[in-house]
Amino acid sequence: MMFHFFRRNPSNRSIAALYGTIVAQARAAPFYRSYGVPDTVNGRFEMVVLHAVLVLQRFESEPAPVRSLGQALFDWFCADMDGSLREMGVGDLAVPARMRKIGEAFYGRQAVYTAALAAPDRGPLAAALARNVFGAEDASALGAPRLAIYVRAAADELSAQDAQALGRADLHFPDPEGIAASVETRSRGAAT
Repeated sequence: MMFHFFRRNPSNRSIAALYGTIVAQARAAPFYRSYGVPDTVNGRFEMVVLHAVLVLQRFESEPAPVRSLGQALFDWFCADMDGSLREMGVGDLAVPARMRKIGEAFYGRQAVYTAALAAPDRGPLAAALARNVFGAEDASALGAPRLAIYVRAAADELSAQDAQALGRADLHFPDPEGIAASVETRSRGAAT
């Protein structure tokens, strides 16, 4: 019974690769350098959640076999968070309570980001990002408007990708540095 955890499973490799791509994108230096995302445990957590939500939202529009990857991806996220808490020295008795808070945070952000992405303008998304990622109440604070542009571009790019390719972990996000540079160029052009 317990040995099923040790079997090599192609879908486990795909989920591991998908999650690895999400984490790598969330840790991309431009987010912390050009967008002003706090380079802290919380800032990195917020970026992982944000990218996972974008991928899960993409899976929602697909048939059941592809949608089921979403649950597997969320399970992988939870296992990673559990392991990270333990590595940071959180005691065994405190881990379940912390995991409950992480789950609540994830589902809360998923609901807010999904609703904000459905809005016709970037205002609600920038406000949600300012509050969650930057810890600010003002949507124009820090890099929230710039990050909202990136998030819209990422959602658009993910929606254009083939679902079967996503299932094989062939996942692509836009270049955050390129988006930050184009925003900067546009804002300089508007100022002159």
